[in-house]
Amino acid sequence: MQLLLALAGVLATFILIQPCEGTIPASSEPVETSVLQDCIAEAKLLVDTAYNRTQKSIKQHLRNGLASPMDLLAYFKQPTATTKIVVRAADYMHVALGLLEKKLHPQGSRPFNVTDVLTEPQLHLLSQASGCAFEDQAERCSNKYRTITGRCNNKKRPWLGASNQALARWLPAEYEDRVSLPFGWTPGKRRNGFLLPLVRAVSNQIVRFPRKRLASDWGRSLMFMQWGQFIDHDLDFSPESPARVTFTAGVDCEKTCAQLPPCFPIKIPPNDPRIKDRRDCIPFFRSAPSCPQNRNKVRNQINALTSFLDASMVYGSEVNLALRLRNQTNYLGLLAINQRFHDNGRALMPFINMHDDPCLLTNRSASIPCFLAGDSRASETPKLAAMHTLFVREHNRLAMELRRLNPHWSGDKLYNEARKIVGAMVQIITYRDFLPLVLGKARARRTLGPYRGYCSNVDPRVANVFTLAFRFGHTMLQPFMFRLDSQYRASAPNSHTLLSTVFFASWRVVHEGGIDPILRGLMATPAKLNRQDSMLVDELRDQLFQQVKRIGLDLAALNMQRSRDHGLPGYNAWRHFCGLSQPRNLAQLSQVLKNQNLARKFLNLYGTPDNIDIWIGAIAEPFLPGARVGPLLACLFENQFRRARDGDRFWWQKWGVFTKRQRRALNRISLSRIVCDNTGITTVPRNIFRANIYPQGFVSCRRIPRLNLSAWLGK
Repeated sequence: MQLLLALAGVLATFILIQPCEGTIPASSEPVETSVLQDCIAEAKLLVDTAYNRTQKSIKQHLRNGLASPMDLLAYFKQPTATTKIVVRAADYMHVALGLLEKKLHPQGSRPFNVTDVLTEPQLHLLSQASGCAFEDQAERCSNKYRTITGRCNNKKRPWLGASNQALARWLPAEYEDRVSLPFGWTPGKRRNGFLLPLVRAVSNQIVRFPRKRLASDWGRSLMFMQWGQFIDHDLDFSPESPARVTFTAGVDCEKTCAQLPPCFPIKIPPNDPRIKDRRDCIPFFRSAPSCPQNRNKVRNQINALTSFLDASMVYGSEVNLALRLRNQTNYLGLLAINQRFHDNGRALMPFINMHDDPCLLTNRSASIPCFLAGDSRASETPKLAAMHTLFVREHNRLAMELRRLNPHWSGDKLYNEARKIVGAMVQIITYRDFLPLVLGKARARRTLGPYRGYCSNVDPRVANVFTLAFRFGHTMLQPFMFRLDSQYRASAPNSHTLLSTVFFASWRVVHEGGIDPILRGLMATPAKLNRQDSMLVDELRDQLFQQVKRIGLDLAALNMQRSRDHGLPGYNAWRHFCGLSQPRNLAQLSQVLKNQNLARKFLNLYGTPDNIDIWIGAIAEPFLPGARVGPLLACLFENQFRRARDGDRFWWQKWGVFTKRQRRALNRISLSRIVCDNTGITTVPRNIFRANIYPQGFVSCRRIPRLNLSAWLGK
């Protein structure tokens, strides 16, 4: 539930809001500070009312068992702790500016930037009163260990890459009103001379395919897909608004298809194959805005996580959460584990311990809550929960082994050294094993290249476009969750479970065999192959979260609506950014896609390649040699992952982070070995991201190199 209210600040958005009290000056005259104060006070009242009504409604739904799919989705995207404070401040700021603009901008007058008419003291007042000037308690910076929040990684700009900051913009945002409203908001409004298609229509005509076309990828395992999701949850999280009723009239977004912030519902096209009532809609909530930077009012979104590949999905990106995740009963540097259940004698993650827990809804008789992890989405599927559990166990294994070697170390040092090693493992597995299979080995070697050292001038922040582009992994999901026995056989009745029935089902981990069968299923099952005629399975396109209530969601439509919500430029703008050709007509688009029929479908829907939504355009491109992405995604990924490495002061290969001997030891680690060390699995693939059909490609754990921790003795 990250739904953060998206909103605001534009005249059209606040038609129903009563003007705040005060004199109405002409836009060229100074604004009375009392008018600004009135607008701030009214904005706070509107936002707080919307937040409170939403929370009351969700709690009631959860308690009554009437939760909708969006209730579940919202729960896991809910901003917490510092993120919640930052999001509320941004909503105060945007709503206040919207109210002020409505007062100063009479109907039909020339548009202007409302912040331009405010004095510096007034801007400071607005920033202070809204909370956008909020600074949390100073976190002690260290040259030895990362901070939890990512702050102080860059000494010149301490907030660069830290959690709860605005996402980077590699290209300027493109909004319908140039400030905040997404394209597709105003009926009849054209983009580049053409009407935008409904995202559900694009999903129906390009993404939808019959089950018989489903093809497996005999070069990649499901673990390849799962690692992609795991590290994505290390890098970025753009929460939605905590409000699900409108700021203006208090309208419940789930009970209407009205388009009022933060509601941006997905409309249903004619002749939809599943949803027959065109008056219905798929609920959608805009991502929370970030606080405006200086006088720039153009809407951006926040990243609640650190932008570094630092295993924050294990340890958290906020200090309070990191402390909750630690074992507070002793001083051994361990992470907390579940006190009620175990997995064949091995640890499970602790429960989240909330009164209104949506995981309980997926099986009332089982009564198993959601898991507590460094990222709020850990319970989204049992496969993801299995990866989180694996790395919690690995941290504790490392901490206990380090204590055996160094009994004099404090609990904090044991925690920090184990965390540092786990972070290095995530970096090594991603860059050495995962990315070459995404980009193709030759291209990865050429574009990422060898590590050349830390550069403080590199901006490591996650880009807004990356949050959509990296959803390419959705195309690799099979329609089932596979669980295999110790001989890698599908012997149990629940070995093949429909994907639509496993979302938020933490009970399946606790009561249906733990994580070993799930990990075997990931290692020994091929991923789905993304093809132009079979992009996304209907378990995600039509039945997402349908087990809970009324209308299943459409992940493809959600992705495209999100790109419009974020103001992302279209397909050709990103092709130009990457130095690629920009197709202008059917012949040129057919050449790029190597598929005239698909190119024709795109042009029939969008009118021009310029308007194609980035996610669908990028995943439609043919793969590069040896890769699982086309040229556009390859370019965007290379750009992001170079920045994440070269702009990280604590990168594992940087001189002084680890000793030469420690780096040599770390070079031998593998995800297969982590599985061996923390589960009952004794036979694993040597190349875990390749498609391995047991027993081919599998070896005994005795043949997988171990991490030799002697290099950490007495350090």
